[in-house]
Amino acid sequence: MEFKETKSIYHQIADMFYENILLKKWTENERIPSVREIAVMLEVNPNTALRAFAFLEEKQVIFNKRGIGYFVCDGGYERALELRKEIFTKHELPEFKKTLKLLNIEIEDLKNL
Repeated sequence: MEFKETKSIYHQIADMFYENILLKKWTENERIPSVREIAVMLEVNPNTALRAFAFLEEKQVIFNKRGIGYFVCDGGYERALELRKEIFTKHELPEFKKTLKLLNIEIEDLKNL
């Protein structure tokens, strides 16, 4: 995974979790990779990975079964969808609209692309 400098690494890890859940690679009540496994896989500090897990647990997307691991919550798909839509509409869509305006591209033109 290539990290962007414009967003914190733990938020980018959370985005990866949203994507895996929304693509149904990880389903509700399914065990997901551990903090250590994610840290090794993404080549990040385990504390950074743990911060992403804590963030997602706070957002009620994942939960921890002590001694067993982390799992996708019941309703985790819907919660991930809701949170990802919020990120898109608040952060990505305004930038997208700005780029369209700068390039003089109309919404109708996008349909042809």
